Amino acid sequence: MIGFSRDGDVVTIELQREERRNALNAELCDLLRDAVEKATNEDARAIVLTGRGSVFCAGADLSEVYSENFTENLLGMLHTIDSVPVPVIAAVNGPALGAGTQLAIASDLRVVSPDAFFAIPAAKLGITVDRWTARRLASLVGGGPARTILLGAEPVWAQDAYGYGLANKLGTLADAHAWAKSIAELAPLTLQHLKLVLNDDGTQDEESHEQRAALLTAWTSDDAKEGRLARKEKRHPKFTGR
Repeated sequence: MIGFSRDGDVVTIELQREERRNALNAELCDLLRDAVEKATNEDARAIVLTGRGSVFCAGADLSEVYSENFTENLLGMLHTIDSVPVPVIAAVNGPALGAGTQLAIASDLRVVSPDAFFAIPAAKLGITVDRWTARRLASLVGGGPARTILLGAEPVWAQDAYGYGLANKLGTLADAHAWAKSIAELAPLTLQHLKLVLNDDGTQDEESHEQRAALLTAWTSDDAKEGRLARKEKRHPKFTGR
């Protein structure tokens, strides 16, 4: 489910679950985290993350997303990408939905295909995302666009993502590789320091008791059950706030 290749100082990690549109399950999260740690331990100077096929990542595999084990694996993987001392470039080759957007914003830079888009449809499913995700998104794109994505549950296409700063460049996987090779020639200790500073954006702060309670309430609610059922039955959900 994971491809790992090296070209000089650049390691490319590819999600290879094309039959599920590269949706993340607990196993794939663990494999991805291990691959990022392996690249770091083997002294890679830049890492490129991408997805096989036409989709970067269709989000979480909804057959597993409601298990506590999945959530822990997902967040552990995201925080690993966030914390390794190596620049990580997401080559967003297609749609990045839900956890796919989370994977992209955990990366340090994003090269986005012109036909790709980002979306976090949690509010359409009766669930929510953690504090880290909301704060990192707001840090990258600003409070207004972040509210559109999260509260409005609206997608952001590549050109708008570029305007917001969510996409650092528009381009292909080849463009991401070329940029990674250029970055790999820069001073690694400088990049390590800058990554630490840039990622000190409020996402490291602990969530409040109220925030944690609200998150757990959403995930265990009747609305979350309704969201799952509506998706299975291919209809619009009827949320009640319970």
